[in-house]
Formats: sequence, structure tokens, C-alpha cells
Amino acid sequence: MQTNLADFIRNTAQGREAEAILRNCVHCGFCNATCPTYQLLGDELDGPRGRIYLMKQMLEGQPVTAVTREHLDRCLTCRNCETTCPSGVQYGRLIDIGREVVEKLSPRPLAERLLRMGLRRTLASPRLFGSLLKLGQGVSWALPATLREHLPPLSKGGGEGFVDADRSGTVTEIPPAPLWERGAKSTRRMLVLEGCVQPALAPETNLVAARVLASLGIQLFAAPEAGCCGALDQHLAAPEAAKAAMRRNIDAWWLHLEAGAEAIVMTASGCGSTVKEYGHHLRDDPAYAEKAARVSELTLDLAEVLAREDLSHLRRGAPRRVAFHPPCSLQHGQKVRGVIEAILSSLGHELVPVAESHLCCGAAGTYSLLQPELSGQLRERKLSHLQAARPDLIATANIGCQSLLAAAGDVPVVHWITLLN
Repeated sequence: MQTNLADFIRNTAQGREAEAILRNCVHCGFCNATCPTYQLLGDELDGPRGRIYLMKQMLEGQPVTAVTREHLDRCLTCRNCETTCPSGVQYGRLIDIGREVVEKLSPRPLAERLLRMGLRRTLASPRLFGSLLKLGQGVSWALPATLREHLPPLSKGGGEGFVDADRSGTVTEIPPAPLWERGAKSTRRMLVLEGCVQPALAPETNLVAARVLASLGIQLFAAPEAGCCGALDQHLAAPEAAKAAMRRNIDAWWLHLEAGAEAIVMTASGCGSTVKEYGHHLRDDPAYAEKAARVSELTLDLAEVLAREDLSHLRRGAPRRVAFHPPCSLQHGQKVRGVIEAILSSLGHELVPVAESHLCCGAAGTYSLLQPELSGQLRERKLSHLQAARPDLIATANIGCQSLLAAAGDVPVVHWITLLN
């Protein structure tokens, strides 16, 4: 694709990156065939190829309006198009640039800016989010339906244990899993990112991960100074705030890595997709470029860690019929495909076939809150496929997908690691 970028961006780092990405695009349109929003809306401008045209025009100095912003907003950033593209177009990086630029050239109304700022501040703070979640659960009857449906039910166990669902769908309380320090006798140590909303919505995930890894002789621990991975800010066009979060996490992890921690484990694939790209985002930062590259290199999804280990000792318990939903951040962002399915199958679980497993469920970070209608349509489509074979459980690898699907499905939805407990 020929480009002629405008003066305001031509000789900047953003401009050079955007131009290189644009020139790889050959307009073939293969991306539209796997774009969830194009599947729903059938509008060229709501597919990757159309959005690329819009961003190209914007970067070349053409007029930018709220219409441009609207079509970019509708993108899930699922990166399915990257998996499909025969030319290797890095669409995810281009859409981040496009969203940052469009915010400057076509500023949002004040109400929209405040909403996005509120989401960034609230969701990125585990303490604040946890408090608001409990408040919302207590007065859920008074909340709008679009917000109420995102709330999980009040926990009966005070959050100290974790829940599991049996084959009939009955939810039962399980004793607390060992905490990180219980594995002090282990010779191997790995870091884990606790996450923003996962501690409040699914505290069992990291607890079970710690228990499973402890059985392999690996101590899993969290650096308390680490916080949000930066994905919320990055995808809501606040790249400087995202970089600040990345630097904070690198600082929190660095001493532990130098002391011998062999990996940074991600139990939420959305976080993993972002942390694996720290090296890219901070490549021009002289103080952090080398450290960021090292952090990205040592970051592994939980499935990647377990795939390297002998899990034969985990062969116990009743096998389940499982419908697995691979999050977009796992299969398209991290390019980790088939690993979790292989682990579950090797431990005796039956993986039922699921149509359109490559398509997004509609969670996509804050997308379900900012684009509730489109998100709802995608969730309904996804659940129809996941539940078609009448599985005992739906398993996934990202808290956003888990929460969204669980709010509307008829089948229990769990993080896949709980099946190995």
C-alpha cells in the first residue's frame, strides 16, 4: 500500500511504525472473513480492511470526524485478522496508533472522556474495584440491566475458598488452596501477576494455579508492588499511562528475576498478551528497553508452563465433558493454540467440538461496557456454539471471557486450571 503521511506524524516513531504496517497491507480482504464485527454488521468500515483505510486517510491528513472514531471504537482488538492475514499486517499495533491519533484530532464529548477515565481508574485498582463490586452486588436490584448482568452473585464463602462445579452443575465449596509462601521448600520460583479484576471476580484462579505448581515443586508468588499490566490504558488510547504501568511492573519484578525467578506466569491471557509486548512498547526508553525485552522474554501463559512439565500425577477425579473457549488474547495475541486442549485431554477430560472457536466472545476488556449491543450479540453467538454439545462445563483462560459468558450461559464457566486442581 502506498502511503504519504502528513507532516504531523511523518517523522515520528509512531509514523514510521504505522507506515511500515500500512505498506504491508495488500487489500486482499481475507481479514474481513474472520472479523467478528464485520460478520455482524457487514459494513466494510467495520472490518479490518476498512478501518485500515480510515487510519491511512487520517494519518495522511484527511478530515477526521466522529464517524472515524466510531468505526475504530467498534473494533474488538481481537487480532483475529492478524492470524488470517497472509501478509503479516500487525493490525493490533496499528489500531493502537490510530486510536491515539483520532483522540487528538477528533476529541470525544466530555461525558465519553469521563466514562473512559473512570473505567481506567476503577478497573485498574483491585481494591477500588473489589469495593465497588461488593457494593454493586448489594444493590444490584437498583442498577441498569446492562451493568447488573456483569455482576457475579454474592459469594457465600467469604472469598476464602474457591468453587467447583460438578457434572450436574451444582456448585460446591472447596477448602482454600495453599498460599504462595506455603511452597517455600520448593527449589523453583515463578512470579505471577495477580491482575486487576480477577482477585475480586475469581480469586480461586491464582490459588489453584499455586496449588498445581506447588505439586510440581514450583513456588508461585506475587510481587505486591505490581499492578495493572497496562492493557486497559493501552486500548483506551492512554499510551503514556500504559507505559507508566509497565515500568512499575518491571521495577516490581526485576529484583526477583535477578534473584532467580525463572518466569512470570500469566493466568489471564489478556494480561499475558500485553506483558509479552512490553519490549515493543518500551523499545525507545533508554532506561527500560533492555529490561522490558527481558520481561517479555520470560513471560509465559500458565499453559506454556504446564506443557513443559510432567502432569501424570494429576490424573485423578471424574473426567468432564468440556467446551473450551480459547480467548482471542491467547490464540491471536500470544499465538498459543491447542496447548490447553492437549493438557485437558491428556488428563482424561473430553473436549467437545465447538464451532467458530476462532471468533471473539465479545468481552474484549472494556468492550462489553462500551459497546454492549455488539458485545451481547457476540456473546449470544458464542454461547450457542459452546453449549451446543451440552458440555458439563465451559472452560476458558481469561477472566473477561469467563465473567461475560458466565453471566448469560446455562452451563458453569470456569478457568481451565480449576480442572487440574
